[in-house]
Amino acid sequence: MKYYFFLLFILFSVFGFSQKSKIDLKAIEKSLKSSDSPYNYEKLIFKYKGVPRSLDSIESQYLYYGRNFRNDRVYTSDDSFKDLAEAFKENKFEECIRQGKAMYDKDPTNLDILLILLRSYDSLKDGNNFMHHLSQFRSLTDGIKSSGDGKTEKTAYLVNSVGDEYILLNILNIGQDYTRGSKPSKDGMFDIWDKDGVKTYIKVLYLDL
Repeated sequence: MKYYFFLLFILFSVFGFSQKSKIDLKAIEKSLKSSDSPYNYEKLIFKYKGVPRSLDSIESQYLYYGRNFRNDRVYTSDDSFKDLAEAFKENKFEECIRQGKAMYDKDPTNLDILLILLRSYDSLKDGNNFMHHLSQFRSLTDGIKSSGDGKTEKTAYLVNSVGDEYILLNILNIGQDYTRGSKPSKDGMFDIWDKDGVKTYIKVLYLDL
């Protein structure tokens, strides 16, 4: 969808290199559900909604990858999201905000929803809400960027969905001059993006299968 691309100038200007850390999905799931953990979901989501800039890269990873273990996710195949996407396509930005806020309350770390809200607030010149959600978007995508270096299968970038992969591709400036190959794994699919023999590995997680 075209809304994946409107923030490119912002993404390229703000994302640098951060420390890489190996993602332990089992540890993330356990910590998010534990009330004693510093990475408990309710604790992290409180920071994320209130002061997203205060999140470090590890906290952002727990929120981003922890979404796989939530039961209240919004999918792009849901009728409600299709209605939101249609309103966005028709430039009905006030309606996008009305629908998007309801979905955000349910699934606040959904990058697709955040992008539509960002574009809508930007179109309506609502700078405060735009900057707040942009900080959230940056935090989550920083978590993705710090999941690996993309140079090998073992150090592949990890994403929750194909849509999130396209967001990452834009951040990495990987475009039409690359060729893509795919390789299945037990809990996902590797996409290998190649340009002049230099490969970038991205793993799309399929934890529901």
